Formats: sequence, C-alpha cells, structure tokens
Amino acid sequence: MTKLKLHPIADDRPVKVTLELPASLHRDLKTYADILSRESGQSATEPIRLIVPMLQRFIATDRGFAKARRTPHLNP
Repeated sequence: MTKLKLHPIADDRPVKVTLELPASLHRDLKTYADILSRESGQSATEPIRLIVPMLQRFIATDRGFAKARRTPHLNP
C-alpha cells in the first residue's frame, strides 16, 4: 500500500474557484486522485478537490510557518 500524505477526501459542499494550473501539475493531480481512490476504495475524486487538502496539509506541516505564526512581530 502506498503511503500518501492525504486521507480520503470528505464529501463537503463545493466552492467555485478559478485557477490556472500547468498541464503537468493537472496530470499529477489526476494521477494522485486515481491512486487515492484506488487506495481508499472510494470513487474517483476530481483532481481540483485535492488542492485544498494538499494546501492544508502543507501548511499544517510547515515548521517555518508554525514558528512564524507563533511569533507576534511576524504575525500581522
């Protein structure tokens, strides 16, 4: 089993977002979504739905960001 950083995507209400992605990144998101659906046994997730959890995971595990957020003079 592949050790992915994301867990199955929760089914929640969608929000409309306009975003331009490089084709290579879209292909990677599509591949990631396919692997995630295969690993979780869920139906395929739209690649666009991976962006928010990936950003949340990135921010949650970014030690520099966490440190800066705790530092009052760096937190506006």
